[in-house]
Amino acid sequence: MNFDFTERSIELQEKLKSFMEQHIYPHDRDRSQFQQENLWQHYPKMEEWKAAAKAEGLWNLFLPKGYGDLSPGLTNLEYAPLAEIMGRSRGSDEAFNCSAPDTGNMEVFAKYGTPAHQIKWLTPLMNGEIRSAFLMTEPDVASSDATNIETSIVKDEDEYVINGRKWWSSGAMNPSCKVFIVMGKTDTSAPRHSQQSMIIVPKDTPGVEIIRPLSVYSSFDSPEGHAEIKLTNVRVPASNLLLGEGRGFEIAQGRLGPGRVHHCMRLIGAAQAALDLMCKRVAEREAFGRKIKDFSSIRQHIAKSACEIEQARFLTLACADKIDKYGAKGAKNLIAMIKIVVPQMTCDVVDRAIQAHGGMGVSQDTPLASYWTYGRLVRIADGPDEVHMYQLGRNLVNEAISQ
Repeated sequence: MNFDFTERSIELQEKLKSFMEQHIYPHDRDRSQFQQENLWQHYPKMEEWKAAAKAEGLWNLFLPKGYGDLSPGLTNLEYAPLAEIMGRSRGSDEAFNCSAPDTGNMEVFAKYGTPAHQIKWLTPLMNGEIRSAFLMTEPDVASSDATNIETSIVKDEDEYVINGRKWWSSGAMNPSCKVFIVMGKTDTSAPRHSQQSMIIVPKDTPGVEIIRPLSVYSSFDSPEGHAEIKLTNVRVPASNLLLGEGRGFEIAQGRLGPGRVHHCMRLIGAAQAALDLMCKRVAEREAFGRKIKDFSSIRQHIAKSACEIEQARFLTLACADKIDKYGAKGAKNLIAMIKIVVPQMTCDVVDRAIQAHGGMGVSQDTPLASYWTYGRLVRIADGPDEVHMYQLGRNLVNEAISQ
């Protein structure tokens, strides 16, 4: 691949950096505290930032150019460094309408939705008027194997009836969330990977019950949040089924590839920001009669962190490039690799930065704790490390045997 970014990508990177410096970074600390003290409320300036991002052409940057008029015309490779810049400030991606799970859900509506689905749900999502959630994981089964999912989606004349219990439904607590995409089973007698389907469920449908928000290391990730949800005899029109019965895995595979690049590049942005903070901190502080930066162990931690970030960055860019050329299926090994490597790298780099900051590193006075939590969460979200290692190892052995 060519590691030189296009002129368009470079131009957008500079515009995005300027936007972040002008609008986002000055409010990082206040925004973090606001989220904890005003659960399920949007930071007051968010709508102002969204309007400014639209005006500056920094809106909906994520959707690849294969989606025609819905896309700003960027490849995954061109978008990747933009996601990294957004990752330097947790939650800033909402200002550009580039935040999960909406990006994945918008791609589902764009790729698999009917014209009616797109008018009702995709248009307001792309306008930033509403938010969405994706309901797959369940508390009673190991959802790392999605064939275990027990939620039922049963046809009843011109409707589907949904029953089940979901959790870690990211985005569902958001006050702007209006629609769910739910994964469940329409035919338990079908082949193992053809039992699952995806269906659209408006949040206000009778029978939808938000049981509780779930915290991540004592943080509720407000205002998006992660919900436990009970679905009891939830009825929606049969036309709400996406693509067709038994095609849930097909949709999931189309949804997850680019989304994992987005997560990984945001994590790389967080890791780079943590390293930058670490370098500044150790240059300012003294211990035992000399600057902390002059201790050998600190210099080793900084050097090792820089190497790990750069390795992860190039691996993720290579993955984005391969998705652009061969699709998510053709890039499956690289997708698994970045999902294994990048979250762990982020946790390691941020942990070193926390250590260098001392007590300040675990407080609300830096974003380091939120960076570490994000990295640790993603080691489970979108599939735990063990699943990706299992599948990658299997693929590599099979490829070697077939040569």
